[in-house]
Amino acid sequence: MSILDKKISELHQLLHTKELSVTDIVDATFDRIHQVDDKVKAFLTLNEEYSRIKAKQLDEKLVSGADRGLLFGMPIGIKDNIVTKGIRTTCASRILENFEPIYDATVVERLNQADTITIGKLNMDEFAMGSSNENSGFHPTHNPWDLSCVPGGSSGASAASVSAGEVLFSLGSDTGGSIRQPAAFCGVVGLKPTYGLVSRYGLVAFASSLDQIGPVTRNVEDNAYLLQAIAGNDPMDSTSAKVNIPDYLASFTGDVRGLKIAVPKEYLGEGVEPGVKERIMEALKVLERLGATWEEVSLPHSRYALATYYLLSSSEASANLSRFDGVRYGLRSDNSDNLIEMYKQSRSEGFGEEVKRRIMLGTFALSSGYYDAYYKKAQKVRTLIKEDFTNIFEKYDVIIGPTTPSASFKCGSMTKDPLTMYMNDILTIPVNLAGVPAISVPCGFSDGLPIGLQIIGKHFDESTIYRVAHAFEQATDHHTEKPKL
Repeated sequence: MSILDKKISELHQLLHTKELSVTDIVDATFDRIHQVDDKVKAFLTLNEEYSRIKAKQLDEKLVSGADRGLLFGMPIGIKDNIVTKGIRTTCASRILENFEPIYDATVVERLNQADTITIGKLNMDEFAMGSSNENSGFHPTHNPWDLSCVPGGSSGASAASVSAGEVLFSLGSDTGGSIRQPAAFCGVVGLKPTYGLVSRYGLVAFASSLDQIGPVTRNVEDNAYLLQAIAGNDPMDSTSAKVNIPDYLASFTGDVRGLKIAVPKEYLGEGVEPGVKERIMEALKVLERLGATWEEVSLPHSRYALATYYLLSSSEASANLSRFDGVRYGLRSDNSDNLIEMYKQSRSEGFGEEVKRRIMLGTFALSSGYYDAYYKKAQKVRTLIKEDFTNIFEKYDVIIGPTTPSASFKCGSMTKDPLTMYMNDILTIPVNLAGVPAISVPCGFSDGLPIGLQIIGKHFDESTIYRVAHAFEQATDHHTEKPKL
């Protein structure tokens, strides 16, 4: 067994008994990256020199007996839309190709305080817009289970790097399912926390009312460790919630007796592949054996979620991305003769096709004469979707269903059909519109590719989600399966 197959708690025990050093863990990490990343292509930037220096500093701390952070000595990969001081942050876009931030995002600061080591920055769909990781401005990332398939998006590389054993864990961002969908496709654990639980300060905004940073790991216990380190109020983020952060690891009781589960009929209806339905029904039987009960319910407005999401997220994106104009931020074109032409050329040359498509959609929805008909109406539907969740959580503890309607698909098979591509997020988008938390955990395979089980909870009730996910994980062995690279 490789060092990187162990859980955080196991590695900490080996560090404590001096059977392992932080340098050993970092060496193993870069050995694995150099072995497989030419195939997976998860990393945009490696931070090797700094990582080795930081490992030696932490080893000295280990010898001296100084206080250690919660994630002491653990290597991590960071999605490239989260700013890192002195480390290139591109959002996988040519318009930010050479951008080096002068500060750390709050989550990165908290990880530094927890004594992690930032190994490098991970590829993504440009500005987090996409469901396949094929919209990167640099290169696509591949699914470690089948290199001819996509890893999902936009945090596809965050999931692929963990699945391939390149890093112990990573951070992603989830606007409409961008952590959970790739976690399902790559057979790892991905959490979208409650909106406001984790600071967004330093996350390059796509859609500010939907974006949320979250952890991607190989097991539920490591996921809780990572959330524990990054959750909590941040005065630098006006949308950050002032709530007490519980001990998430204390929720791992293994006991789900008496738990009430709601299963929306819309989540197992038309468009969901038979192999996915079978794995979800098997998962429900596992939870029944553990003492939980489940009933079919309805989320009646979920049918409008996809259209609502693309109107709202594209509208917010059109405003957020206006700052990348070659003057305030980003690439400045040399192919212009005047100021207006410079703006046009800089944005035309810097942005990819998917980003341009969403900026145009959002600008149209916000334009005079169309605002009430599209944007305002979409906000009203969002309220109805949120009320659906509130009504169900009056009677049930969690909602369960598939994370995605299908397993991963072949690279290039949907690039000419963006509407079909958007359907991949149909089961994750309602969660972002409602602002509730949800996790995807591995629950089996269909035609050799991983399937994800989605567990949705009440606002700020990540503890119950973890309790259910951990109990399911302990009763099965899906999370122990690894791709052969």
